[in-house]
Amino acid sequence: MPHLTSAVATPSRAPEIQLDPQGMERLRGLVRDHADALVKAFYDVLLEDREAQGFLHHSIVQERLSPSLRTWLIDLFAPGLDVEGKSFIARQTKIGEVHARIKIPMHLVMAGAAVLKGRIADLLADDEARFDQLRLVGERIDAALLLMSQSYVKGTMNRARMDEAYRLFSLDQDIHFERESQRASLMEWSQKTLFRILGAGPNEATSALGRSPFGLWIRHRADFLFEASPHLERLNQAIDRIDEDLLPRIDAGDRAESLTALQAGVEEIAFLLNEMFQGLAGLEGGRDPLTRTLNRRFLSSILSREIGFANANQTPLSVLLLDVDHFKRINDEHGHPAGDEVLRQVAEAVTENVRPSDFVFRYGGEEFLIVLVETTLQQAVAVAERTRQALEARDIKIGGAERLRVTASIGAAEHGGHPDENYLIKTADEALYRAKQAGRNRVEQNG
Repeated sequence: MPHLTSAVATPSRAPEIQLDPQGMERLRGLVRDHADALVKAFYDVLLEDREAQGFLHHSIVQERLSPSLRTWLIDLFAPGLDVEGKSFIARQTKIGEVHARIKIPMHLVMAGAAVLKGRIADLLADDEARFDQLRLVGERIDAALLLMSQSYVKGTMNRARMDEAYRLFSLDQDIHFERESQRASLMEWSQKTLFRILGAGPNEATSALGRSPFGLWIRHRADFLFEASPHLERLNQAIDRIDEDLLPRIDAGDRAESLTALQAGVEEIAFLLNEMFQGLAGLEGGRDPLTRTLNRRFLSSILSREIGFANANQTPLSVLLLDVDHFKRINDEHGHPAGDEVLRQVAEAVTENVRPSDFVFRYGGEEFLIVLVETTLQQAVAVAERTRQALEARDIKIGGAERLRVTASIGAAEHGGHPDENYLIKTADEALYRAKQAGRNRVEQNG
């Protein structure tokens, strides 16, 4: 049974052309001296494309990307650079991830790379070592593009998977109904197969479990529903064992032991399926099982969509990042059940102070991220302060007559036009860090 995989193999590369130290330094010096013009040419061409204007029109993006591209260009021709080294691979992979996250089409990146190659070729027109230098320019840029492309494709696939999961959540997909449907589908295959083997069914070849409706669902749907589950690989292996080992043995006449093993295999698959759905039960509707806030796996889909809406409609958008103060001490002194109750109460306090149109996520162990749609930074700070005060005044019962008072530190940030949602979260996180450094139980802002 074929299984989907997101792994991408790196093709083997021919040895890179070697320049003498003087030639390498001339090339690097030429790129360094003309870096600003090369960067401008890159963005001039991209900004002529209407598709690219949606990604690159904002001054913040240009101010950040232009220096980054300049540094990348110069570093690309550093003496001793190993294009198969870990640091080079990691850097290009990271760039590809960012391109995927902010949805810059890869063909525009490649068009920009072609501009860089052409302009550098023009600059090398009079150099006596021009041929070897041009080959090196092409090899270095192509090596970087290869890694970026692999990372971009993987990132785009992951985003598409999460977008589809969020779409199902938005349609209020019933996880319990899906579990019962797939359990019934597995049992139907099992009964039909047993009837046929025992002579009570039609005299035809045994149908593979992997090609049954259940097998097709596992192959095409389970991959994103149970992406983080350790049981999925075991379930796929159990299906393969039935299809590739047990069914052929049964068809060959080895029925006694094989039928027993077949029944055990089906029971194992049913058990693993139930375990995976059990893990999803708390996420029905996309919610964290403890706090009933939105699950973090949908954050990228939701925040990316809201950033796109804000950019297209020129509306404000703000984010709050809340951290429960001294939460480890609460767990250590009062136990994990008390910590769980604190988190539930914090989530309730946050939810009571935002609108139905806003989004509240369980972001980390004791962190919550709140997306405030059509909200300015000033309004967001007011929401944060109201939430902080409500939490500070809350009397939390943690068992028996024991009660706790807790506080929270909050960082606020407003979207400034940057298309990368991680940039907005990072800005809020910096404000949260300042709030904690300033003594906790306070609100700080970035904007």
